Amino acid sequence: MHVVIMGCGRVGSSLATELEAMGHSVAIIDRSREAFRRLGANFNGLTITGIGFDRDTLLEAGIEKADAFAAVSNGDNSNILAARVARETYGVRNVVARIYDPGRAEIYQRLGIPTVATVLWTSDQILRRLLPEGSRSEWRDASATIQLCEMHVDSSWYGNPVTRIENITPARVAFITRLGEGSIPDEHTVLQDGDLVHVIVYEKDVAIVEAALAHSPEEAS
Repeated sequence: MHVVIMGCGRVGSSLATELEAMGHSVAIIDRSREAFRRLGANFNGLTITGIGFDRDTLLEAGIEKADAFAAVSNGDNSNILAARVARETYGVRNVVARIYDPGRAEIYQRLGIPTVATVLWTSDQILRRLLPEGSRSEWRDASATIQLCEMHVDSSWYGNPVTRIENITPARVAFITRLGEGSIPDEHTVLQDGDLVHVIVYEKDVAIVEAALAHSPEEAS
């Protein structure tokens, strides 16, 4: 793959070196030539000084042959503009933008522009442990029709097979996190104390699933 990265800060430089180590070709763009020092002497990819949404800069980075584009500069507006140019002008299929403002990240995600908002992810995970009731959205499809949610499960569900959730609610269990490790459950998987349950559910059914999992399986049936 050929990957173009906009922004050579800590995230961008780390992405660039990791991708190159995996055998991909990489071009990285930054307004400051000094930023490329973060890449180290062994980096063999392209380094382009310029603005990441400028046509000439992108062409120099090989955007026309790029398989992926990551906008990870320190500016939300620049990141989202560059991501849109990569996708809409040059047809890059795999595009992601780093967004610092959680509100903006959700809006752009709903518009079909994949975003990563570190602050949102971190705060969601902390709140999930502090206030476990209900659900926390982890992902939405572009049309905001389907959600991947981490759901709170009442303790009365422990000891029941994961499939019982699917039998009683309109949700599908995507995976569970147990002792810090994710796993895809099968018909033999039994819920245990401490499990974090992640389900795929239609947005319109989130409240229904929350209510069912907040009570015992018998009450929810």
